[in-house]
Amino acid sequence: MLSRRLIGRELSHEEVSTANRELTGAVEKWRNRDLSAEKIKYIFVDGVIFKMRVKGGIENTPVLAAIGVTEAGARLVLGLQSGDKESAANWREFFRDIKNRGLDSSSVRLGIMDGLSGLENVFKEEFSNAKVQRCQVHVARNVLAKVPHKLKKTVADDLRSIFYASSREKADEFHKSFFEKWDKEVPSAVKSLTQSLDSCLTFFKFPEGEWISLRTTNIIERLNKEFKRRTKSMEIVAGENACYRLLAFISLKMELSWRSNPIGKVRPNLPLYQIYTK
Repeated sequence: MLSRRLIGRELSHEEVSTANRELTGAVEKWRNRDLSAEKIKYIFVDGVIFKMRVKGGIENTPVLAAIGVTEAGARLVLGLQSGDKESAANWREFFRDIKNRGLDSSSVRLGIMDGLSGLENVFKEEFSNAKVQRCQVHVARNVLAKVPHKLKKTVADDLRSIFYASSREKADEFHKSFFEKWDKEVPSAVKSLTQSLDSCLTFFKFPEGEWISLRTTNIIERLNKEFKRRTKSMEIVAGENACYRLLAFISLKMELSWRSNPIGKVRPNLPLYQIYTK
């Protein structure tokens, strides 16, 4: 057995159960920790789905996640909670749990999300001083889904001109050109973009050095990809508590890596930054 190789003897079932309870207790303490000392200005939100064992069966179970960005640009995982990511009621409960744990909702100025049904309205109701940034990648996918294959590349290039404009005024100019160029050819795509335009250009209201981080939900999607990568070999997670134990460990490890890369500290000489800002 593994325990014999590691510590020289086999562990009893009672010892395993005790260790499991203690670890679960520590994870729950972390998930429900006090947030009153954290001054959060931005919140990234998303959900990730796991195959989870539930009462002898296997179900696709979503877990809601939120990453907060402090005034100093540090990132931390604010919460993990099982819940349907398509449900506005579940998101409201999730946000209220974060606030009940001491988070000052008045300090939150922006929420970055992918436009799930009802989510934006719930976020603005729960964080009344905050604006919403819709993920540009998700908006672009929705627009391009309505474009014939032979036009996708050209339309995508024109979308990029809008999203990576040097100012909101320039973005509006590019959008006007986009409308004039494509409205007759792909009216559904143009309508989709126009309906989402204000929400996906909110980042212009914030410091320019942070724009590259605020345009999309990439920050939380990287966390979710790490969740999936670390649980892939398991295929099935053995229940909700087991899931939280794994995600808590991954979250804390990610927080350590984030310390060396705070939001707003992107160097202008990075090649990727130069490409996107030309």
